[in-house]
Amino acid sequence: MMPTVREQILQALLARLETVPTATAKREAPLPETVPAGGLIILRDGDPGEPEMLVSPPTYLWQHKAEIEVIVGRGAGDANSALDDLLMVVGQALEADRSLGGLADWLDWGAPKTHDLAIDGAASLKGAVVPVTIHYASANPLG
Repeated sequence: MMPTVREQILQALLARLETVPTATAKREAPLPETVPAGGLIILRDGDPGEPEMLVSPPTYLWQHKAEIEVIVGRGAGDANSALDDLLMVVGQALEADRSLGGLADWLDWGAPKTHDLAIDGAASLKGAVVPVTIHYASANPLG
């Protein structure tokens, strides 16, 4: 059975994030105690929201809100610069294919919201959440 348009798009978005050369990209992963040296990118599936509907033929227009979490360790060096550098590379990876291989109409993202992550027993981490809106259409409400 073929995956839904929504699932194909989320898989394509993860594949886009996997093109970031230094970081490890995952989908819906729990927050780690440690991050790989090149950083960690976690795609959060988010919420497709309520679609607009065109009647003939039935078409559902989605503005799916997902999140990309970008995390670096606070090891040797400047975590703020490391996070900023990784965010720039993530932005370049997204910019390289805003239609996700033709699956989406448009991919748009907002400014990152940065934060420090303190996990019991873990090294201190620096992170940012980037909101992403994926505009696409499907033939049925199950996406």
